[in-house]
Amino acid sequence: MGIHIIKMPDIGEGIAEVELVEWHVQPGDQVSEDQLLADVMTDKATVEVPSPVVGKVVSLGGNVGDVMAVGAELIRLEVDGAGNAAAAPAMPAATVQRDASADAPTPRAAPQETGPVVSAPAPSAPAAMTRNLSQSGPESGAGIAQRDQAASASAPKTAPAPAAGALRQPGEKPLASPAVRQRAADQGIDLRYVAASGKAGQITHADLDAHVARGGPAQAGAQQGPAYAERNGEHAVPVIGLRRKIAQKMQESKRRIPHFSYVEEVDVTELEALRGKLNARFGDSRGKLTLLPLLIRAIVLAVREFPQVNARFDDEAGVVTQYDAVHMGVAAQTDAGLMVPVLRHAEALDLWSSAARVARLAEAARTGKIARDEVAGSTITISSLGALGGIVSTPVINYPEVAIVGINRMVERPVIVNGSIVARKMMNLSSSFDHRVVDGMHAAEFIQVVRAYLECPATLFVE
Repeated sequence: MGIHIIKMPDIGEGIAEVELVEWHVQPGDQVSEDQLLADVMTDKATVEVPSPVVGKVVSLGGNVGDVMAVGAELIRLEVDGAGNAAAAPAMPAATVQRDASADAPTPRAAPQETGPVVSAPAPSAPAAMTRNLSQSGPESGAGIAQRDQAASASAPKTAPAPAAGALRQPGEKPLASPAVRQRAADQGIDLRYVAASGKAGQITHADLDAHVARGGPAQAGAQQGPAYAERNGEHAVPVIGLRRKIAQKMQESKRRIPHFSYVEEVDVTELEALRGKLNARFGDSRGKLTLLPLLIRAIVLAVREFPQVNARFDDEAGVVTQYDAVHMGVAAQTDAGLMVPVLRHAEALDLWSSAARVARLAEAARTGKIARDEVAGSTITISSLGALGGIVSTPVINYPEVAIVGINRMVERPVIVNGSIVARKMMNLSSSFDHRVVDGMHAAEFIQVVRAYLECPATLFVE
């Protein structure tokens, strides 16, 4: 028997260190070739590290949340034969020690790497299988408890009997992506009870659907206490992985940009009437339109009059770059956290093309199949909380952009029009601007132009 040391792989793109966000194995576990060992995260992506050999885990090279240097010892396996380090003593994990500055925002990204956007890596990353951050779910960002690393490979283990109905032994970790784990946690499903149909026994979203449809058990041993019983539990939730990246980007945006917010009320009665007519006539052949493509079109036209809001500000170089193209960031909430897919050249798209591309981008973000260049390079962002209600919001600018337009809910209420009280559909636009480069007057005028297009939607089609 020998020892095989697996080192932190070189992810490429000049990355020198990564964050360890999840272990898939523990000391004493038998692993097969190509079995996933750990998930690590760069600034852009989560990377799955597989095992190149068959063996038994002797020791782990770090804890969840550690930042490890490329080339550091990740894991040590006992293998048949000589191995690659039979006589080498175990080395301590080569991690980057964190201090108070670790929670500070990361250095300013190059202009093509936008605000809170997190993107997938180049497909050429060696010695590891990569996936987009939308698959690195809230479990890696806000729900992974650090595991005990002190178990000895030689310590005898006596596995207790599984709970009634469980498909797995206690301590046997069900294989599932972080997004699936978060969804299971949200629905109160114990993954030990879920039959897996995915590759290598991995639980998929479809397996969760099937489990719920069968009326399968949820949390094992869960008991409903008295409705008014005192509760004293505390739950420490490490802010790591994607959630840490989002926190850093948001903090960087608020630290660097003096936000100026402006809210305007818009009468969208005629806009909704037009949308209904377009869907009735073209819905079957071209697809149904939501309000979003119409709003995007209004912004595209308005920035022609106010190019200073369709821009990116390199505050270190002191240069504002204004763009003729409108690369519209569309903020989207996924199981993994906030992502901003980019609708490129929105100025060249008609309503149905815009709607189709937004739908495709949203689905790609949700399923983790979005490409790296589809989440970078936006010049202005639109954010919508309309489906969740709310009358006002203060959206955070997608650094290094200088403007973001937020959509609030639409409500029908009485409005005085020409001296008469009539029912109108009203909606607020809540927007934020970088006050260093966009004056308050220009910000207000820009939103007023957007409002004018929306309240007289025929002008959306007049060049």
